[in-house]
Amino acid sequence: IRNGVNQTNPAPGISQVKVAKIDATSVRVTITGATQQPPTAEIVSGGQNLVLNVTPKATAQTKPDEEIEIVVTGQREEDNYTAPNSNVGTRTDAAIKDVPQSIQVVPKKVLEDRDTGDVNEALGNVSGVTNGGTGQFFIRGFIGQRNVLTNGVNTASPNDIVNFNLDNVEQIEVLKGPAGVLYGSGEPGGTVNLTTEKPLKESRYEIGGTIGNFNFYRPTLDFTGSLNEQKTISYRLNTSYENSGSFVDFFSKEAFSIFPILSFELGKNTTLTLDGKYERFTTEGNESSDISPEGVPISGTILSNPLGEIPLSFNPGEPDFNQAELEEWSIGYLLEHRFSDNWSLKNRFTANLNDYDYRGVGPNGEVEEDNRTLPRSAGEFSLIDNRYTLQTDVLGKFQTGIVQHDLLLGVEFTRNTGEDNRAFLEAEPIDIFEPEYGNAPNPDDFEISDSSSFEGNTIGLYAQDLLSIGKQVKFLVGGRFDRTTDSFEDLLLGETFESETVTAFSPRLGIVYQPIEPISLYAGYSTFFVPEFNTDAEGNPFEPIEGNQFEVGVKSEFFDGKASATLAAFQINRRNDLVRDPENPDFDIQIGERRSRGIEFDLTGEVLPGFNLIATYAFNDAEITEDPDLQGFQFDNIPRHSGSIWAVYEVQKGDFQGFGFGTGVFAVGERPGDLENTYELPAYGRVDTVLYYQRDNWKAQLNIENLFDTEYFARGRFRDSVLPGAPFTVRGQLSVEF
Repeated sequence: IRNGVNQTNPAPGISQVKVAKIDATSVRVTITGATQQPPTAEIVSGGQNLVLNVTPKATAQTKPDEEIEIVVTGQREEDNYTAPNSNVGTRTDAAIKDVPQSIQVVPKKVLEDRDTGDVNEALGNVSGVTNGGTGQFFIRGFIGQRNVLTNGVNTASPNDIVNFNLDNVEQIEVLKGPAGVLYGSGEPGGTVNLTTEKPLKESRYEIGGTIGNFNFYRPTLDFTGSLNEQKTISYRLNTSYENSGSFVDFFSKEAFSIFPILSFELGKNTTLTLDGKYERFTTEGNESSDISPEGVPISGTILSNPLGEIPLSFNPGEPDFNQAELEEWSIGYLLEHRFSDNWSLKNRFTANLNDYDYRGVGPNGEVEEDNRTLPRSAGEFSLIDNRYTLQTDVLGKFQTGIVQHDLLLGVEFTRNTGEDNRAFLEAEPIDIFEPEYGNAPNPDDFEISDSSSFEGNTIGLYAQDLLSIGKQVKFLVGGRFDRTTDSFEDLLLGETFESETVTAFSPRLGIVYQPIEPISLYAGYSTFFVPEFNTDAEGNPFEPIEGNQFEVGVKSEFFDGKASATLAAFQINRRNDLVRDPENPDFDIQIGERRSRGIEFDLTGEVLPGFNLIATYAFNDAEITEDPDLQGFQFDNIPRHSGSIWAVYEVQKGDFQGFGFGTGVFAVGERPGDLENTYELPAYGRVDTVLYYQRDNWKAQLNIENLFDTEYFARGRFRDSVLPGAPFTVRGQLSVEF
């Protein structure tokens, strides 16, 4: 309501309602009656909101000359860091404090303050999440990008070709640990859910633009409102365009995205929402099959080189040859119907279609003995990856004796289809100190060496019950049964391979005890599985990769619910890992086991009026516990210690009202750069800042990432290369709402 609200004849007996913003925490509501007697009004509590009850005065006179004014003091949730509710942990409306598992939420205000469109950077405000760069991240030591949901539906590519745009994201929810009971197969570290913005009935239009160094510019639009007088049909449209260079030589990126949504109120208790997405990313200069630059050799960066240091801007690819393009389409619907106050149904269908093409030259091994020659190879890839998901949930609340039940029953069907084509060539090596470009291979020389199509179908049945005994004790019990089939066709040989059907049962148990209202003590057990359709050297099929997590912790709320904290201790065991067969190196055997255990702390919220804070710390001991070659080694790229603090203050009153400033430190400890633990990535601490000023309907903002131009490395890639973090980066943003 930056520019206020003015509604004429909103209801019988009321001629006009005006809402005007007084300051950052207060609004004035002016109500004019349709008679000479002013209406009466009172403010009552309505859950997390304030409800204004207005009663018109009925008289025979019709001259509207009386009005009343009410000042309401409060704050919109999107104006602070107070963690909103999340359903990622139960798929129901259960409060976060009632779920026996760590759940962290990154609200819209954090995304705006940090001006980040990158999910990796946004997750830097969550303990136990490690930024791996180029669309990759780890949660509690395990791969995270394969477990990314959008509104509760898995939208991540199983081939790790990922890019998550945050243009239309309202909040990011992170469920720590396995979630097989709710979402089926997946990695055990955690699940990330991107909750998108919904259409609003009142019209609102926002236009913004961002410019920055490295030739960065990005215009955005966000339009929403109703399409009919009854306001039963509403829409929202987010779109953006981005064009930027990079600190990496001759690397550039261009991106376009559009997210349309339509919502229909089909009746008092039924809503139908249609949503879609189109995104297109093109890059030039990337040296691997990714949509970002991938890194520099470790010789001359992490490891000393007698000839000197390599500049972090070095690109081992080929200009005008290396390029990638990723197109993503999505369309779906959500049908919600309430049978009563206690029973409801949700039915959702989503189709996600991905088309990825890459051609380029990149490193193929370590720098040679002369300390300057880097061997290279060339690759050409084409990947089509389609995912179709149909979900139906029935939610119910009922009571048996002294036990209150919050029940979830559901079924989910997922179908994956796609095609993968790959070709490889030897490429000319390059001098890492005096690179000479222009030695790209002829594209006509590529011959497809691997060509295949794949198809997978999964059906899952799940049930969960949150049982409340009084106000202090809650039990969470659930289970899911999944049945997965998979087939693979070698298009070059014309042979089809049918895999055996994989079945898995994923239970979940937990208890929450609340000795006093703001404190929750909890303990939980959850499981996971990952289907594995390959075979060993003798043709024996592998068992699913599986494991479990034990977690205990305490959740608390402060300052009347405006701030919250979670302290958790956990252990995750991942069994049946594939390791190289020592007697036949071309095949794997299934004896591996990994263990990740640690302690995490998260604090978030508005700790003082206008002062928002997020603080995190994680200790993670991630070790390979069973492997003939790597037993006792630490997980690569996973630090034992990491943490962050991000604080922003906005002036609430006076001449400087609307002025905000903040800073944050993101710290990561030493960690192995490769699976064999042959080298260490050094620890680092990066400082970011923000300044902004908002007044009426406009806002200007300046963000600086890596304020002190710290040199650091986000991730190691085997012994080939390391990915450097971005240097000093500045962005200026201006937006107008009307």
